[in-house]
Amino acid sequence: MNKFYVQEPLPYGFDDLAPFMSQEQLSLHYQKHHLKYVENANNIFAQLEEMRKGNKEGDISATLKTLSFNIGGHILHSIFWKILAPQGQTGSPSEEFIKAIDSEYGSLDRFKQEFSQVAEKVEGSGWAALTYCKKTGRLLLLQIEKHNLFIYPTFAILMLLDVWEHSYYVDYRNDRKKFIDTFWQNVNWNEINKNFKDLI
Repeated sequence: MNKFYVQEPLPYGFDDLAPFMSQEQLSLHYQKHHLKYVENANNIFAQLEEMRKGNKEGDISATLKTLSFNIGGHILHSIFWKILAPQGQTGSPSEEFIKAIDSEYGSLDRFKQEFSQVAEKVEGSGWAALTYCKKTGRLLLLQIEKHNLFIYPTFAILMLLDVWEHSYYVDYRNDRKKFIDTFWQNVNWNEINKNFKDLI
């Protein structure tokens, strides 16, 4: 079976994000949940081939929806891991990024407040994301439900926070707000600056 999607190694060790994310939490998230999306996506391609050959019965529409869910999960997690960094290695927002943030939100503190609110209010499982619209030059926040709902097509994702329960339940139980508040200690501004610079 072809492996179209491959899980990249983490850019840090499993215990390097503590206390924001414990070794147990990160290991479970990366080695179980993220890896499962990769494996599922690759398996679904094989299923589709068999269905199209007439060797396997199934609902193409439902299968493609499941494929979208798993590919979305893999891509978003791949971005998410790079948005995190050990404390002391996070850098700070660049002048260019701060200028764009100030233009849209008024201040970095206001942006953090809105981003945190977006993350906290995601219904069920999903993500908070900062995206960039080339058409307007604006930095826009959005809530992604699951992995593949309410995404702006073609909008680049600059930063993400995973608020599925599997991303925080070991360390925070059901306290999503505390998880979000602690997240800011490990935001990798160096990566976000790079993402922004690549777009403008």
